[in-house]
Amino acid sequence: MTTVPLPEIIAIGETMVLVVPALAEPLVEARDFHLDAGGAESNVASHLAALGHAAAWAGRVGDDALGRRLVAQIAGRGVDTRYVERDAQAPTGLYVKDPGNGVQYFRAGSAASRMTPEFFAALPLDGVRVVHLSGITAALSASCDAMLDTALERVASSDALLSFDVNHRAVLWPGEPSAALAAAAARLRELASRADLAFVGLDEAERLWGTATPAEVRALLPEPERLVVKDGDVGATEFARGADGVDVAEHVAAHRVEVVEVVGAGDAFAAGYLGALLDGRGSAERLRAGHDRAVLVLGETSDFPRELPVP
Repeated sequence: MTTVPLPEIIAIGETMVLVVPALAEPLVEARDFHLDAGGAESNVASHLAALGHAAAWAGRVGDDALGRRLVAQIAGRGVDTRYVERDAQAPTGLYVKDPGNGVQYFRAGSAASRMTPEFFAALPLDGVRVVHLSGITAALSASCDAMLDTALERVASSDALLSFDVNHRAVLWPGEPSAALAAAAARLRELASRADLAFVGLDEAERLWGTATPAEVRALLPEPERLVVKDGDVGATEFARGADGVDVAEHVAAHRVEVVEVVGAGDAFAAGYLGALLDGRGSAERLRAGHDRAVLVLGETSDFPRELPVP
């Protein structure tokens, strides 16, 4: 009997069935579609598994055909799915990608929105080096938001590093737009400040907090030991606190590539960076590894390249 090794990284959050045009064409014109699995946290776990790391995704899906399909797809990428729960009372979420025009979500009342603090409390952390979360979870439901507090508190008392991607999805935050934005800005700032490592896009940081440069984002978020600010096709900047408590900043330019679809590239970047961090590589190498991974998704309509071999 083969023993499955315990994961060195666990990513927790919602994964949905992704409906995406087979070709890079608008949804209204597309004739053929792929049915994939997509979600920020499972995307990160999938890329890390492809890089040879023992990665697990934990979440909740409906006890339905779509849920079974996406779990099988993610497991087929080499991801450990033993911590996924099936909920007979709620469906698996779904979203449709419209290349060049964003996505449409059908996730209200999904099984993942019923995750609770108890769900995270039951996850084993022995030997886990990184726990990865995202701000998407905070907007799914009150119980999911409370689960993040449990996660942050529990990981803080463990040996694991807490990785947090801001991942602001405006459409998920309830209420009138200006009030929803204010609530998201406050909550996501708080969550990021409690992480050991935080990822944020410069565009979303400007939208949330009015910060126009990576240095301004760092001034707003001085707490994480490492902060990575991604600036699209310009590049990414890492701020890392040195032994003397003083920040060291490193910037690496993005690769030039023909972009088909940007959705999912941030998750790929985070995975490349985290993989290099787990491998003990330096700051510039970590950022470069993030760019290397993002390129694989920018040229695809899917969140995860279909042709990549899985170890």
